[in-house]
Amino acid sequence: MAEMSAIGKKLKETFPDAVTGMKTFRGELTVSINKDYIGKVAEFLCNDDESDFGYLSDLCGVDKSRLDNSNAFEVVYHLYSLRHNHRVRLKVEIPASNPSIKTVTNVWKTADWHEREAYDMFGIIFEGHPNLERILTPEGFEGYPLRKDYPLKGRQPASLREVYRKGEE
Repeated sequence: MAEMSAIGKKLKETFPDAVTGMKTFRGELTVSINKDYIGKVAEFLCNDDESDFGYLSDLCGVDKSRLDNSNAFEVVYHLYSLRHNHRVRLKVEIPASNPSIKTVTNVWKTADWHEREAYDMFGIIFEGHPNLERILTPEGFEGYPLRKDYPLKGRQPASLREVYRKGEE
């Protein structure tokens, strides 16, 4: 846990305006980051020898609109250091009215797929992404199925319903 607090302290010293919150739970550090700094923080955590978070193990979206009435989404980055065997989680809040954030594909190549998934499921725009297209839903799919306002019955155009029915045969 001492190494996690050292990483958090170094991050706060290096980017005082970027870090908006920090907590440790069960030995894992979660750092809340201002969305304008995600690119700089990602590069720092990946390239700094003490942290060496060279592996983005997951990136996901969270619709917080009904969770805390914040009308916001969150992008969560799970980072791992193979060399030091430690993890850190970054959380970036973005407004639901303009769900966009800078891509981190230039830092971690695996972000390509993860960001496309978050785009497909939540409609989060990753600015500068090299190929931001739907990846899990079929062509013509309307809406974003993991948003809290998505209809429970998942109404889709009639032509798309035919695609689903053919898959069931």
